[in-house]
Amino acid sequence: MSRNRTNYNPTRNTYVYGSAARRLEPQRYPEVPHRRAIQEVRKNRERARHMSAGYVLFLATALCAAALVLVNYIQLQSELTSRTKSVAAKESELNSLRIANDEFYNKTVNSVSLEDVKRIAIGELGMVYAEDGQIITYTGSQNDYMRQVANESQKK
Repeated sequence: MSRNRTNYNPTRNTYVYGSAARRLEPQRYPEVPHRRAIQEVRKNRERARHMSAGYVLFLATALCAAALVLVNYIQLQSELTSRTKSVAAKESELNSLRIANDEFYNKTVNSVSLEDVKRIAIGELGMVYAEDGQIITYTGSQNDYMRQVANESQKK
């Protein structure tokens, strides 16, 4: 066997060059911290475990404020949902009333003929057509309206 041959050792996952064993380095232990450093670590841990009264009060106040905001938000969401449902119900009621009103109007308009109205007005109620002297024409702007309070003969 030759001395400079390369062998593969599957248990170490490294190549070994030659037949000589490698020198192992001595095992190194971690450095032990000084006594002062250990005391500072203990103090820091103690401080982390204990919270001051002011900090606890601040956290409690923040928790209460967050709870109030969340409760208020949930109430507003609930109110919004109920109002939305109420508006939808009112719109549905309005649509059904409009449909009923339109049906009643169409039924009423179709049931009355103008000839029947003319016949009842002249025959039963004694109404007559206006004569030439009874018609008074008034011209004004389109935004105005006129209301007759009394006959012309009563004013004089």
